[in-house]
Amino acid sequence: MRINGLNKSCLAAGVVLAGACASVNGAILNYQAVLSGPNEAPPNASPGVGFATFDFDTVLHTMHIHVTFSGLLGNVTASHIHSATAVAGTGTAGVATTTPTFAGFPSGVTSGVYDNTLDLTQTTSWNPAFITANGGTTATAESAFMAGIAAGKAYLNIHTSVVPGGEIRGFLVLVPAPSSLGLAGVGGLLIARRRRR
Repeated sequence: MRINGLNKSCLAAGVVLAGACASVNGAILNYQAVLSGPNEAPPNASPGVGFATFDFDTVLHTMHIHVTFSGLLGNVTASHIHSATAVAGTGTAGVATTTPTFAGFPSGVTSGVYDNTLDLTQTTSWNPAFITANGGTTATAESAFMAGIAAGKAYLNIHTSVVPGGEIRGFLVLVPAPSSLGLAGVGGLLIARRRRR
């Protein structure tokens, strides 16, 4: 059967192939966070801003973190990810990742860039208390961590000398995969064409 010049079996094969490609790329989950003082708990009037991206490889069990920040009132004393709050997008939680701060995170500055990959199979990537509270192994800690992130209950924050409890923070939010957006657009276009007939 042909749909607007397209062979139905070719279309089905294309969708299956696109799905297979998406599953190969599905090992990488991309999240981002916009950091600000008003996003903190309690909110503050810091002019500081930041943006972070997180790439989770669910096959290699790694988390690549890239953070840029500027305009902080105080010098950086620590940065890490907290999880999981009781309610998505609000509240506070204990530190899940390395304490007191990510290894190599810029310290004693009001602006900077951080780029590092954590091996989530290593205890050095975690707060020991988070591992203990979540099954006692890095695998169970990672599972709890990813569940908190997927539920919108994890945030990255940057602590400073002026606001020791955290000057700026942002909750991790999933970035939709471009291939899934494109596939949805193609599907919508085909449905619209069918309805016009």
